[in-house]
Amino acid sequence: QVQLVESGGGLVQAGGSLRLSCAASGRTFSSYAMGWFRQAPGKEREFVAAITAWSGGTLYYADSVKARFTISRDNAKNTVYLQMNSLKPEDTAVYYCAATTNNYYTSQSSYDSWGQGTQVTVSS
Repeated sequence: QVQLVESGGGLVQAGGSLRLSCAASGRTFSSYAMGWFRQAPGKEREFVAAITAWSGGTLYYADSVKARFTISRDNAKNTVYLQMNSLKPEDTAVYYCAATTNNYYTSQSSYDSWGQGTQVTVSS
């Protein structure tokens, strides 16, 4: 497994931007596909975005964030990012990054390493 630590959350007004980072330990980071999930108060955790392993040539997004969020990775820094633009109040949630060696990128059950989460709050 890989250890994951998220950062970059905070309070932002609607229409603003934030960039989340997820730093991973270990020398095998590049071999993991990485995902971002979020959990809003009173709701189940849901898929946000994912990037495949190695060069990250394939990206996946939830419909609710397409064209607003961008996932990327820097294997030299063992870090995955989530750039969030045009934020909406409904994006308010705790955001988690996760790592997997499986191929089902949008399913929580595929991921076996999780960070502790970072809070994102979007005010209207």
